[in-house]
Amino acid sequence: MKRLVTMLAASLLAPVAHAAPFADPTQPPVVSDSIGAASGGPRIESILIAPDRRVAVISGQQVTIGSRIGSGTVVRITETGVVVRGAEGEQTLKLFPELVRSSAAPVKRGKAK
Repeated sequence: MKRLVTMLAASLLAPVAHAAPFADPTQPPVVSDSIGAASGGPRIESILIAPDRRVAVISGQQVTIGSRIGSGTVVRITETGVVVRGAEGEQTLKLFPELVRSSAAPVKRGKAK
């Protein structure tokens, strides 16, 4: 009888175990809609930097240095963002705008004893 109850419980819980949602570790962080809606401007989707070229995808459009995006021109593509120069000046679009870099505390180096 105990074996029957155990098998019945296992068969009822098996579908729940298979339905567990696991996050894909290769996916970029999720940006909430409120951040994207608040900015209302172009959004960087990806950046490719190779020895012979720098390419970014901004709001579905592939751009390189010198490309026009809206009323501005792409002047720089880095690992973390794209700089666009327009009539209002330079604007930096960040790949991950919600991430903030902090510098590490300086390491104190002493003499080894």
